[in-house]
Amino acid sequence: MNSRGIWLAYVISVGVLHIILLSIPFFSIPVVWTLTNVIHNLVMYWFLHTVKGTPFETPDQGKDRLLTHWEQIDYGTQCTSSRKFLSISPVVLYLLTSFYTKYDPAHFIINTTSLLSVLLPKLPQFHGVRVFGINKY
Repeated sequence: MNSRGIWLAYVISVGVLHIILLSIPFFSIPVVWTLTNVIHNLVMYWFLHTVKGTPFETPDQGKDRLLTHWEQIDYGTQCTSSRKFLSISPVVLYLLTSFYTKYDPAHFIINTTSLLSVLLPKLPQFHGVRVFGINKY
């Protein structure tokens, strides 16, 4: 995640998702923006905060098998550029979504809930914390 090319690929993939959703004829613009935001946040939550371990063999002797991918980024160091980018990108997408849905209350509640579900686990206070024992093992 330290490469700017990965950041560009990340932004392009979110844009491609949005364009694919826009090509579905019976979705309105506010629904497409909300779906883009919710799908992005669900995928980000799944890959960064649910999946544990490493996808390949590493020389860490199994230390990282109980850590989520978010906890492994930059060896657990907080406030790095990669972590800042991955924390800011859902907020920017949320602001765009709120603007293009014209702050409709239903979309606003869905998007705010989605944002909080992906932003709260990124806080340094939740590093290594398993709420209610979910995803403990």
